Amino acid sequence: MSIDTSKVADTNATTPAKASKPNPVGAAAGWADDRLGLATAMKKQVRKVFPDHWSFMLGEIALWSFIVLLLTGVFLTLWFTPSMGETTYEGSYNQLRGIQMSEAYASTLNISFDVRGGLLMRQMHHWAAMLFVAAMMVHLLRVFFTGAHRKPRELNWVIGCLLLILGTLEGFTGYSLPDDLLSGTGIRAADGFIKATPVVGTYMSFFLFGGEFPGEAIIPRLFTVHVLLIPGILLALVGAHMLLLVYHKHTQWPGPGRTEQNVVGYPLLPIYAAKAGGFFFVVFGVIALMGALLSINPVWKFGPYDPSKVTAGSQPDWYMGWPDGALRIMPGIETHIWGTTWSWNVLLPIQVLPMVMFTLLLFLPFIESWITGDKRDHHILQRPRNAPTRTATMVALMTAYGLFWAAGGNDIIAIKLHLSINHITYFMRLMVFLGPVIAFWITRRWCISLQRHDNDMLLHGYESGIIMRSADGGYSERHLPLSESRAYTLTARGRDEVFTPGTGVDENGVAARGGRLDKVRGKLSALMYADNVQKPTRAELEEARHHAEHEHALQAGLDHPASGHEFDDHALRTAEDVPLRGAHGETAGAGSGSTSGGAGGQHDDTDEQPGH
Repeated sequence: MSIDTSKVADTNATTPAKASKPNPVGAAAGWADDRLGLATAMKKQVRKVFPDHWSFMLGEIALWSFIVLLLTGVFLTLWFTPSMGETTYEGSYNQLRGIQMSEAYASTLNISFDVRGGLLMRQMHHWAAMLFVAAMMVHLLRVFFTGAHRKPRELNWVIGCLLLILGTLEGFTGYSLPDDLLSGTGIRAADGFIKATPVVGTYMSFFLFGGEFPGEAIIPRLFTVHVLLIPGILLALVGAHMLLLVYHKHTQWPGPGRTEQNVVGYPLLPIYAAKAGGFFFVVFGVIALMGALLSINPVWKFGPYDPSKVTAGSQPDWYMGWPDGALRIMPGIETHIWGTTWSWNVLLPIQVLPMVMFTLLLFLPFIESWITGDKRDHHILQRPRNAPTRTATMVALMTAYGLFWAAGGNDIIAIKLHLSINHITYFMRLMVFLGPVIAFWITRRWCISLQRHDNDMLLHGYESGIIMRSADGGYSERHLPLSESRAYTLTARGRDEVFTPGTGVDENGVAARGGRLDKVRGKLSALMYADNVQKPTRAELEEARHHAEHEHALQAGLDHPASGHEFDDHALRTAEDVPLRGAHGETAGAGSGSTSGGAGGQHDDTDEQPGH
């Protein structure tokens, strides 16, 4: 059989390949490449390898949600009127016909009831905003828990945090645009927060609203910020985020064949691009279903905004709920200084607390790097249990966030559970301080226990669930060795090195610079690694292997077939391993030593050397 090779590329050099018989598409591509050099520039990038793991899709959900936001936002912009000018509604919604309202609210009703597909686009846009912020939060947690924020990705962490902050602000400006009673209540609250700023608060409010609240300029200005300013910054930051991802190469989970110098996975084209493209349509489809089936922000039920009215039980979108909760449980404290009023009950929860939380979030990688003194590049991810203090720190922050968020619904909780709102408020005031401490301690001890469990599996094998009885009547459980790949994964981590400060003086006996700071750093480093369980040494693995062989020799001939245990499909074993119990009672190595010991030895040549 002859094969036509006339259209097959005949070069693999630095110049782009060309077919022997060019077609119009190829000719156009060649013309563009001769002038732009795209093929040569992209040749390496299209073969960029990306690892495959479900947790990496969390960032993709945020990216694709942002794309849906842009698409639906363009549609809505074509019909929305960002004006606070008065008009009389004469649209399809009978309950509001003849009511005076702003042009912004009237256009929102028009989109919802008179523009074909308008309500679907509105609800898709709102659900996509919810999903965008939620996906960024979960992606941020995944990055921090797995250590993907360490060098050289600190800048990408900062960009991700800025994306989260801007996404939150973008959401606030977006749901404030319809000028209904609920969104107007939110703007009214924002006006109060601004006026709480000492000395300059009233001036800031006057300039923002173009006069006394509500003025006539706030909706047009929010519209400009929502559709132009923040989206432009978001697009720039998303682009920078993706470029740094490609430049630094993607992180990957530990496993056989994976090192700090390589990436194991699929190339960008055609495999990863096809999977990512398919996932975009999955995200788009889910958002479309939510927009079609789940009602959100039904502005026609609230009516137009009236400064003399307020929506009962009004609450912001969920991602703005935690500062609202802090505001609700903050005691009413005011201070009068030099003729000015300092409203601490507003300043602390609304202005100070979010700034402190976001600043702490931004600097977490740099704080950890300073405490540990770790300046190495890291491309292999860590299991959260192998960094107990780091994991516990984020869980503590999550607990504080969750408690503040729950406090934002203290009135709803009181109504639904028939509790006193005062008791709920007092409880939250205590728990926002005590809860994170309890969560930190429990999480840290939990991680350390899991570290001990991993070491037990490496040294003694995993529990098979089979109980054996010895000749003298004693009972013990049969342990089986881990597969080589599993043992390699468990040992693919470095040993923790506590920072030890110097003497604090130089060779002339003069106090060295940073002496006291180094002592603080040393204490923090010791606290960070306190009680951590290090992976077994080569000597410990060898001892475990010899013990397993001895145990197997003692148990030889004592085993017998048992129905239901002919095969072992435990997740800790591989398909190539022999069955748990053979036809004549033989087992695949009664202990753990041979397999796990070998894998551990390959990954840790000396007791003093860290992981790789």
